Amino acid sequence: MSWSDFYRRRDALDAVLRAAAGDPAAPLAFDRDLFATEDELLLALHYRWMQQLTGRLGAALEDSDDDRVETVARTWRALAAEQPVLRAVLDAHLKSAEAIEREQRMLALTAGLAELSEPGAEIARVGAAFTNLVRTRPGVVAGRHRRLAKSA
Repeated sequence: MSWSDFYRRRDALDAVLRAAAGDPAAPLAFDRDLFATEDELLLALHYRWMQQLTGRLGAALEDSDDDRVETVARTWRALAAEQPVLRAVLDAHLKSAEAIEREQRMLALTAGLAELSEPGAEIARVGAAFTNLVRTRPGVVAGRHRRLAKSA
């Protein structure tokens, strides 16, 4: 991909998010010359989310002495608050089980709730439970999150 293509795709993603700001669950309008399908568009938007999330998690974990679970939850929530349209579009439209599970596994591993030696399905299950907790609780209570991991 050339730099010109990169900037065109970036600008197209920005346009999709601007258009979706009023109703993120509405059908997405996008440039079909750049993204052949809605799934391709959504994977590009998810990639954008994951780039920002992983970068912020790395910095947050480096700078914090807090519990890893608390740091990961706080970082995810902060990004969701800063990028509400992106998160809402992904929540409304992303159906790729692979992409969703990739995010769940990354969160479980980064929070220290699972280990790479565990089966991927188990890591994803723990990550799904953690993600649900992060979304629905204003703050993860220290110590109580250990119930998510079967080995805790």
